[in-house]
Amino acid sequence: MVNTYVLVHGMFLGGWCWARVARLLTGAGHRVFTPTQTGLGERHHLLSPSIGMDTFIQDLVNVIEFEELEQVILVGHSFGGMAATGAADALPKRIRRLVYLDGAVPQPGHAFAEQLPTEIRSKRLAAAQEVRGTRCFMPTNPALMGVKAADELSWFHRRMTPHPVKTYLDPIQLRQAPEKGPACTFIRCNKPYYSPADTSGELARNIPGWHYREIAESHGCIINAAHNVAKLLQEIPL
Repeated sequence: MVNTYVLVHGMFLGGWCWARVARLLTGAGHRVFTPTQTGLGERHHLLSPSIGMDTFIQDLVNVIEFEELEQVILVGHSFGGMAATGAADALPKRIRRLVYLDGAVPQPGHAFAEQLPTEIRSKRLAAAQEVRGTRCFMPTNPALMGVKAADELSWFHRRMTPHPVKTYLDPIQLRQAPEKGPACTFIRCNKPYYSPADTSGELARNIPGWHYREIAESHGCIINAAHNVAKLLQEIPL
């Protein structure tokens, strides 16, 4: 069966971070889209103070609508789970399954920042800087995600871009909670557990009807374990 995947990146990244996973899925005959959110990656020249969670959601909605995609397997890695949820909420009939890959599972009217431990949230906000008139978080060390090889660390460092703070603080507007929308899978990385994903991971573990599993990989699995991620995405029950 040929599947259609839309892969959503996390903070500081862009569609480029999915290159290895996308190559494997495409090689297996699937259709793969890796959109970059406005103001990040190759779209960093569009950075502006107006970019918020609604912008990120609309980015994904536009890809799905303009590419006329149906039966989409929508995958949100890390912070990408926020916008992926918003897009699934806006276009539920076009989403076959929503997949959180160590991703953020939002609740209606709440911001991503609320999911983080107070210490992490406060530290990030205090370190934010202004970039071309936009308050931004500055790229973190990819080693924190478990990326270890020197060439991979360099690859990340060269491409990571500042991330607009507004997307982090905006309450997400959803018509219903994620558990009432399209079928969901949560894949949680446990080698080691990634503390910013703990709130969502524990929530997902206890939602009746959700497909929940853990893998012995780090949060940076899309780089460190691309083969395993591609295999998992093709094995998800549909």
